[in-house]
Amino acid sequence: MSDYILEMRNIVKEFPGVRALDNVNFRVQRGEIHCLVGENGAGKSTLMKVLSGVYPHGTYEGDIVYNGEVMNFKSIADSEAKEIAIIYQELALIPELSLYENIYYGHEIVKGHKIDWNETIVRAKEMLDKVRLNADPSMKVKELGVGNQQLVEIAKALSKNVKLLILDEPTAALNEDDSQNLLQLIRELKESGVTCIMISHKLREITAIADTITVLRDGATICSIDCHEYEVTEAEIIKHMVGREMDNIYPPRAEHEFGDIAFELKDWTVVDPAKDGREILHHVNINVRKGEIVGLQGLMGAGRTELALSVFGNTAGYKITSGEMYMDGKQVHFKSARSAIDGGLAYVSEDRKGNGLILIQDIKYNITIANLQALMSGTSVNKNEEIMQANYYKDSINIKAPSVEQLVGNLSGGNQQKVQVAKWMFVKPNVLILDEPTRGIDVGAKFEIYTLMNRLVEEGMSIIMISSELPEVLGMSDRLYVMSEGTITGELTAEEATEERVMAMAIKGGAQDE
Repeated sequence: MSDYILEMRNIVKEFPGVRALDNVNFRVQRGEIHCLVGENGAGKSTLMKVLSGVYPHGTYEGDIVYNGEVMNFKSIADSEAKEIAIIYQELALIPELSLYENIYYGHEIVKGHKIDWNETIVRAKEMLDKVRLNADPSMKVKELGVGNQQLVEIAKALSKNVKLLILDEPTAALNEDDSQNLLQLIRELKESGVTCIMISHKLREITAIADTITVLRDGATICSIDCHEYEVTEAEIIKHMVGREMDNIYPPRAEHEFGDIAFELKDWTVVDPAKDGREILHHVNINVRKGEIVGLQGLMGAGRTELALSVFGNTAGYKITSGEMYMDGKQVHFKSARSAIDGGLAYVSEDRKGNGLILIQDIKYNITIANLQALMSGTSVNKNEEIMQANYYKDSINIKAPSVEQLVGNLSGGNQQKVQVAKWMFVKPNVLILDEPTRGIDVGAKFEIYTLMNRLVEEGMSIIMISSELPEVLGMSDRLYVMSEGTITGELTAEEATEERVMAMAIKGGAQDE
């Protein structure tokens, strides 16, 4: 007989003009790892916000049954009191505070009328040991990498004696090693009696870790799959997610000839004054031809994003100590992002919320903001033209929203990413740098982004794609460069590139002598 720790029955959640959840039923067995999957906008995060009290009782229809009792959570504090914790993709840590202050923030250990800091530090160390993070509890969160910050979030949840742990895209911003470490930790939590719900778009991780998989599509429950009955394939999950067979994750591209070199760096060397003048890029030489997708691969910290920022107007304030940059054979030097845009270069940031979008503005504002001069009528913006252009790009790349008046902050992560891409499509650059273009995006939306990339290069645009997902780089690139510690350690054509060769080069150029 099944022992369900959680049942969500006939959950309906509506926003103005949108039914985000449509009679969703979701059951989780005690002590399992239950993965929740679906396309962006399917309702996964909304369902978990209903469960955790972010959307309080009374704002939705249906019942939450937890440990056999109907729950009426009015806030996150109510769900936490029942030993439920949720960790979001955007970590909720305070960078300037210590690890122990973050772990016990909001549920401080009090002795008398004062916080017992000594006991807090001791217990924080115990929590850090549980998540296998060997760190001084007194160090500040900002001194840790993203992967270790994720462990601090889990330590914070464990400090509340959590029995049901919800992880929303926990590995989205992690490299392969940190991701595997986190997945192993989740398995260990299961063995210790913690039930886990994990939302993820990384299907390889889902099939590796899940006991049960539930698929949502368009706000409705499609199916739940018991992974112990048979071996569940990625293709089966994709079929349920998108409602159709998808034979090839990477769409085929029409054959076309590459043109002349559209962008080139020679001997590009960069110093970061914020890091004691340390040299972060060393004599980089790369190029991309018209109509070509060039991948830029490397482990986290290899210098890929730093390279992109240094050429896109150097908004990070690096010191370029040597090197030359060419656009269409003409030497250029961009002193600002605006000058780079005017020169035909665009950059889709990996940090869409922090640097790519203005979340408090609507879709049309975000799509057109980088190219308002194209909408000018006299001294003012032609509002009708702005709406027409925004709608064109909304439809062109299938941004799921009621209208272009929708606030970007209210969109799912994948649809926010599409808005960011649409912004630069409207600029119509000659060279487009895509930094982690499919981070946090489901497989269906990825296919749409890939199809768009193919269309752009077929029309003559040049694309440099930075991605931490090696299969993505191999699947989409015509040619790729590998970086390690700020240096180009290898160049491979699509035919030459294999995961083994790329990884060997990424680990300080191990394949250069082949």
